Amino acid sequence: MPKITALLHTHNDALRLGRALDSLRPCDEVLVIDEGSEDDTSRVAREHGATFKTAIPGVTLGAYAADAAHDWILCLRPNETLSDDLEAALFDWKREEPAENTAGYRISIREQNGNGEWQSCPSETRLVNRKLVNWIGEMPPDGPGEMKLSGDLLRLPQP
Repeated sequence: MPKITALLHTHNDALRLGRALDSLRPCDEVLVIDEGSEDDTSRVAREHGATFKTAIPGVTLGAYAADAAHDWILCLRPNETLSDDLEAALFDWKREEPAENTAGYRISIREQNGNGEWQSCPSETRLVNRKLVNWIGEMPPDGPGEMKLSGDLLRLPQP
């Protein structure tokens, strides 16, 4: 059964981080990389059982996938949560062994605007096998022909 490490990059995200961390039940490890927060981000992360690390200046964001305990990395932002359908899809995915050459999976994004209405955004590669994918930025690059998981990442407005 594959295991998943959730990887989040934070900076002064104490007000939104808890909701994201609460939705990560399918993940076997949660790794929060913080870029100099001056609020209670570290306390929130630790209270939710996440491993909290301070980013090293000059190290690219994608490099922190090497700190994960597991090869499958779920990347999300502190203002995103898993929908119930995505949570169920991840539990189902874990029961089935992915093909050895599978590099990643795309996930649909739904974003709530300031009026509380939801809009669909393009899907993005968010679940990747770190043995097969390296990246520099916050999120892995979109790969051609990747399979898509059902469900959505829900992106909430900044508080």
